[in-house]
Amino acid sequence: MSLILLECHYCPYMGHMSEDSTRDRVTSTAWWPQWEKYLSEYIRACGRFQKENGKHGENYGLLEHIEVPKNPWEIINMNRVTGLVPGGKKTSIIS
Repeated sequence: MSLILLECHYCPYMGHMSEDSTRDRVTSTAWWPQWEKYLSEYIRACGRFQKENGKHGENYGLLEHIEVPKNPWEIINMNRVTGLVPGGKKTSIIS
């Protein structure tokens, strides 16, 4: 049972699957009593999956449509990235 869950949850060429994708793979491969309960517990216990696929902050909402400018330099944008790990003297990026 654990081997089936491992094979369906982690695929070397596809990485860790989501719970839905893993459920689809198990459904097409095997069946045993209470398999969905075991699947949920298995994925909850997978530290790597929880770390890589956990919530990464708040939901910021829908993207907004940006109008195409009619003239050059009509829209100017500046991005700032700060708090980088020092790799010399530079800890910020402005683009």
